[in-house]
Amino acid sequence: MAKSLVNKKADFGTIPVFLTTICTILGAILFLRFGYAVGHVGFIGAVGIIVLGHLVTIPTALAVAEIATNQKVLGGGAYYIISRSFGLNIGAAIGITLFLSQAISIAFYVIAFGEAFEPIVRLLQEKYNLVIPDNRFISIPSMLILSLIILTRGARLGMKFLYVVAAILFTSIIFFLLGKSSTGSSELIVRDTIPNPDSFFYVFTIIFPAFTGIAAGLGLSGDLKNPTKSIPNGTLYATITGMIIYLIVAYKLAISFSPYELATDQLIMQRIAIWGPIIPIGLAAASLSSALGSVMVAPRTLQAIGIDNIFPTQKLNRWFARGRPISNEPFNASLVSVLIAFIFVCIGELDFVAKTISMFFMVTYGAICAISLLEHFAADPSYRPTFRSYWYFSLIGAIFSVWIMFRMNSLYATISLIIMAIIYYMVTSYNREKKGLGKLFRGVVFQLSRQLQIFAQRADKEDPNKYWRPFAICISKDTFVRRSAFDLLRWISYKYGFGTYIHYIEGYLSQQTNQQSKEVLEKLINLATGSKNRVYLDTIISPSYTSAIAQVIQLSGISGKGNNMILFEFSRSEPEKLTESLKNYRLLETTEFDICVLNTSYKGFGYKREIHIWISILDYENANLMILLGYIILGHPEWKNGQIKIFAMFAENELERKKEDLISVIKSGRLPISTGNVQLIPVDTESSSKEIISRNSIDADLTIVGFRNELIRAEGINIFTGYENLGNILFVSSTEKKEIS
Repeated sequence: MAKSLVNKKADFGTIPVFLTTICTILGAILFLRFGYAVGHVGFIGAVGIIVLGHLVTIPTALAVAEIATNQKVLGGGAYYIISRSFGLNIGAAIGITLFLSQAISIAFYVIAFGEAFEPIVRLLQEKYNLVIPDNRFISIPSMLILSLIILTRGARLGMKFLYVVAAILFTSIIFFLLGKSSTGSSELIVRDTIPNPDSFFYVFTIIFPAFTGIAAGLGLSGDLKNPTKSIPNGTLYATITGMIIYLIVAYKLAISFSPYELATDQLIMQRIAIWGPIIPIGLAAASLSSALGSVMVAPRTLQAIGIDNIFPTQKLNRWFARGRPISNEPFNASLVSVLIAFIFVCIGELDFVAKTISMFFMVTYGAICAISLLEHFAADPSYRPTFRSYWYFSLIGAIFSVWIMFRMNSLYATISLIIMAIIYYMVTSYNREKKGLGKLFRGVVFQLSRQLQIFAQRADKEDPNKYWRPFAICISKDTFVRRSAFDLLRWISYKYGFGTYIHYIEGYLSQQTNQQSKEVLEKLINLATGSKNRVYLDTIISPSYTSAIAQVIQLSGISGKGNNMILFEFSRSEPEKLTESLKNYRLLETTEFDICVLNTSYKGFGYKREIHIWISILDYENANLMILLGYIILGHPEWKNGQIKIFAMFAENELERKKEDLISVIKSGRLPISTGNVQLIPVDTESSSKEIISRNSIDADLTIVGFRNELIRAEGINIFTGYENLGNILFVSSTEKKEIS
């Protein structure tokens, strides 16, 4: 498909790119509206407009040079660059709006061409009493002739004419600069303006089309022999040359005429040029060349969009993509372009057309700068441009593009973005298989994640128990049998913590087990899709569960810090399966991991309304961790109607003091636990703690109980059994007391 974007006779070099760009920059705005700008905002304001405009165009030109030297640039210009970087869907949204702005630009320059005949119109009226009531009597026939030339002869005739136009254009500028003011004034008042001038950004909106020339050079990409060389060189040289000439012209105008003269005479430059008629001739030549540039560029953008099958029907795509047999000249796309231009030529209002195209070009420039910025941060190894810009230039271009759009006209800016969003939605709805922003943003996220992890690791100087949060890891081979452990981990990691869930595959690493791990991971991701979780999923292949644990606890967590908690899980009907996990508790003690053991039952997590936390004198050091875990679990939307109840078992003479201590911890820690939900239960010598817990928490949706590691040596798995009538139970052992306040 890409071959269809190639012009088999493509042999243009850097000069056509430079001339197309510079003739668009130094065109209608320079001759017709730049005096108006100096008159309304003063010399310093005009300099501000030039600088502000180039804060967008120079970063864009640098970004274009960079992106164009990274990939083979075929036909379609800016659309091709954007779509191959951002994806076809968003490329189409920008490309279609770009095409519309290019097509409307044809009308803009043809209208300006008609205004170049103002001296002739005035002469005919004065000498021959021949009245031409409207410039459209000139611009519409001109548009018709231009259309016939392009439709019959194509771009090559236009390019030959471009050399002549450039010569006339530069001659007219030189004649103007060499001229002297008739007033003899050479004084510069930098802030001198007319009374009640138009606002700065209104004037900027009128002037900005002068800075859109870089898109004209881009549009010739399919006709260039070496686009990766010609586009950067031609675009950059033209942009810098244009900026210098605009600054010189602004100074010349400011010292030559009063603000009133500048604001009221749109062809005032002819009053100072050493030969006055050269100015309207230069205007006509520049306008015609810019119109030629736009009428060459716009159809190529539309043709490239058709070749990429962006439109809803294949018939329509083929019609737009069709070119002449040998040269691939976009005849059908040219026909559509000139029809759109005719509509706006008939409107005939230069300032209205200028404001319309400014918005769409600004969107395009902002997108190109954003591409370059994201490519810098994505650090994709395949992104290897031979010309390198700097990320902060692209950032400046992207930010100023958006900011200036809304300062120019917030309504127009909003409408243009809405139009783009509608186009993107429509294109995506029938081109779902075409990639969008995913690849580029994925690279940015990878790099951002890496930098944040490194920063978190190097900045980790605080006491881990004072500013504690869970970095939990769970290793299980029963993932597809029971989901309770995964559910608990996703609740813990949803808002306040980080969770890594690893499916254990027993065996040695081989081609077979490696393939199995990939299939399991894909299954895990599909399983997790749809649930509100922020759990990182992975697999591990190891000959034993013990070696798997030893490997996993040495890994860094996804947060950039090491893990500090491990979660084991077993079914109440198969408690013996916990034995293998408990063999490793000394290993976990050595690495100072908090240990959680989830005992799952047929009740599951019930209605997720009550979490019961049991605190006793035997495991009081676990109390803060248990309370924190209860609070963290309630942070998940599935527990939004839940509440925490704390039960504490102490000797009867300590009940009041312990209750005050617990309430103090709750208040100082600003925990959402009602003091009425703190219940003290005296130790009953006739009943065991298991019986007391079973009796009071039979309706709990999750029960949290503490345990001490040394009890495992004495009782083994028995400390986790004997709760047959309860729902799921989470047993918690904290290595050190956590601070809540």
